[in-house]
Amino acid sequence: MPAPNEFARVAVIGGGPAGLMAAEVLAARPGVRVEVYDAMPSVGRKFLMAGKGGMNITHSEPFAQFLGRYGTRQAQLAPMLEAFSPDTLRGWLHTLGVETFVGSSGRVFPTDMKAAPMLRAWLHRLKTAGVAFHMRHRWLGWQPLQTHEAHEGPEAQAAQHVLRFASPDGEREIAVDAVVFALGGASWPRLGSDAAWVPLLQARGIAIAPLLPANCGFDARWSDYFRERFAGQPVKSVAIALGGIDGVSHARPGEFVVSENGIEGSLVYALSSLIRERISANGEALIQLDLVPGRTLERVLEEVTRPRGSRSLSSHLQSRVGIAGVKLALLRECLPPETMADPVQLAHALKALPLRLLRPRPIAEAISSAGGVPFEALNEQLMLESVPGAFCAGEMLDWEAPTGGYLLSACFASGRVAGNGALAFVTSPSRPRPPGLTFTP
Repeated sequence: MPAPNEFARVAVIGGGPAGLMAAEVLAARPGVRVEVYDAMPSVGRKFLMAGKGGMNITHSEPFAQFLGRYGTRQAQLAPMLEAFSPDTLRGWLHTLGVETFVGSSGRVFPTDMKAAPMLRAWLHRLKTAGVAFHMRHRWLGWQPLQTHEAHEGPEAQAAQHVLRFASPDGEREIAVDAVVFALGGASWPRLGSDAAWVPLLQARGIAIAPLLPANCGFDARWSDYFRERFAGQPVKSVAIALGGIDGVSHARPGEFVVSENGIEGSLVYALSSLIRERISANGEALIQLDLVPGRTLERVLEEVTRPRGSRSLSSHLQSRVGIAGVKLALLRECLPPETMADPVQLAHALKALPLRLLRPRPIAEAISSAGGVPFEALNEQLMLESVPGAFCAGEMLDWEAPTGGYLLSACFASGRVAGNGALAFVTSPSRPRPPGLTFTP
């Protein structure tokens, strides 16, 4: 006779890409009951917001270069990203009916550029596979282990975790065999990533690396005139260079936007970790703006030092090196009058305009966050070493990457690892079970 109640119960807390991927892996195994809990009224809110400007899923560059975007954590992320590579991710999207294309920058997008159709198809697949969703359920921590016997049923008495949730119907306690945490970092808290999980894990003795803004803007000391006149304007065809703490000079071409408080945009985000570290070490970061990256210093010197006759300086710079508008305003904002009046010094400034950055913008404004659960507290399956049966995935792990599809790629990949880890944990023959409760593969 078959044993009754032949199932294992796994909670996934967090309905972003990492959590949904973990749920998909778990739901593919018969006999595993998967339940997703999220504090928000619906899942995937940050995912949908990120897709409003075009859903950048991953990147098509060579894998070694792709992996290098993960900085100091590439060694830990490499096995996950190799197992669920950008090409594999695109193939997985195809199974959802989502076709993709590679843009001119190498970034990969759905053909319709939208996130909502992909999320709808994914949720339909998960619900068809039996995944249950519980919205407006905020995780409050664990019930003390010694109270497990207070829960009815043999499966509850054998549960590895009894989880507490605040729900629309009051506080609930849920007994599960394993839990996957995919609660995000601390950016965009209004969409659910509010880092409320940090003290709950710290209470279990888990050291959390401080959460810091990543892919963020930085404050500069603008004059009132410059702020009022140029805030919101893009600065295109420019490069940013700065010396790192390691003494290595880092330079990137692209574009950024002048904000009311400083600078932001894709070029700034790509260097945000280096700029943040420089500010942390020195109290500020001095970057150099190359306003004419397509010309050598020698060519700029030749053009700027030509006699300008009766023409104004602004007319001279526009005709000789194409400097006008916000670029000209940046020169006037960052340089003293005597430098503006010296053609040689001005030419050098066009290739290396100094701009002091004072601080990162608040983490709530950042696209993503650095810090979180350190990999040193996890095993290779992303299970907390000190809390058996508890797995972590996504942005709540201690890693960071620039925009360009790298953030989503690592969230998907780590969600698969955590899901497989939880699956291996709950289906292990050595896992304790009450009399009469077995797992049928």
